[in-house]
Amino acid sequence: MPMLSSVDRFVKALARFPRLGIAHLPTPLEPMKRLSAHLNGPRLWAKREDCTGLGMGGNKLRKLDYVLHDAITSGADTLVSGGVVQSNSQRQVAAAAAKLGLGCHLAVYHGRLSPPSPEYETTGNALLNRLFGATLHDVPWNGDRNGAIRELADKLRAQGRKPYVVPYGVSSPLGAVGYASTAAEIATQAAAQGFAPHSIVHCTGSGATQAGLVVGARACLPKTRIVGIDIDAEPDRVRADVLAFGKGAADLLDQPFAPADVDVVAGHAGPAYGVPHAATTQAIKLGASLEGLVLDPVYSAKGLAGLIALVKAGRWSKDQDVVFVHTGGAPALFAYRHLFD
Repeated sequence: MPMLSSVDRFVKALARFPRLGIAHLPTPLEPMKRLSAHLNGPRLWAKREDCTGLGMGGNKLRKLDYVLHDAITSGADTLVSGGVVQSNSQRQVAAAAAKLGLGCHLAVYHGRLSPPSPEYETTGNALLNRLFGATLHDVPWNGDRNGAIRELADKLRAQGRKPYVVPYGVSSPLGAVGYASTAAEIATQAAAQGFAPHSIVHCTGSGATQAGLVVGARACLPKTRIVGIDIDAEPDRVRADVLAFGKGAADLLDQPFAPADVDVVAGHAGPAYGVPHAATTQAIKLGASLEGLVLDPVYSAKGLAGLIALVKAGRWSKDQDVVFVHTGGAPALFAYRHLFD
């Protein structure tokens, strides 16, 4: 019997956690030749997590593919989650609930950021949440990401419903397990295209996306550095969450985990979460005009802004390959259209 490769062994470990199949996987891995030439830097690639399909896609849907299998097998009839008004995560939870025929209740946090435009509360992800049939509950932001979500689930349970809590950002050890599959895909796709990525760069906030990439890369791409660009302006909190979810995912998968693998880069979040700055806007324009990519000003554009800054600072040589994880979020762009008037 032939020996399994490291990627095959990791995929076998992942297979212990079944997925529903609601995400279109694998997502493409594409060269960004024009942006690479513009920056005169390393060879850049885009991992198109915006192409996961359902509800206009995004990286959270990959996590939901695994997490919601648990919801279905537990007999849940309602998904409960939460986020800010333009949360990409909420939109993907609402779309999944519609597809699966489940109820959906969302705790919509107000006060984490000031509305940047008059249409902020009615367009983009907020509009899609209503179209997908979600019931929205306005709650004040107090810094506790999951408190109002749990309280909402308790109320629904008292009413005889069978709620399943999807944490803020779909960030949990199981969510990180799901996202670890991205590293296995990148390893296979990069090998097929004849390169080995030096680094994988992405925006990091609620933590499980980076945690999954770190666990998956250690197994499938041990020479590849995972670089998380903090978009919350809370790098210490982000790193603590990545460590917690990464350790939890590694334990579930029986994989090693090294805290030294967690690299959270600060300084590219702008003034605060959800508040774009000049580098954010410039990244959106470059992604669109050079590569036809639609980035959002809260997450993916700040991730690309950080990548651009690191390229300009000389972090990588021209003969190295760097993968940018495009986490999606296009609908939120329309709530910030005033940036481009």
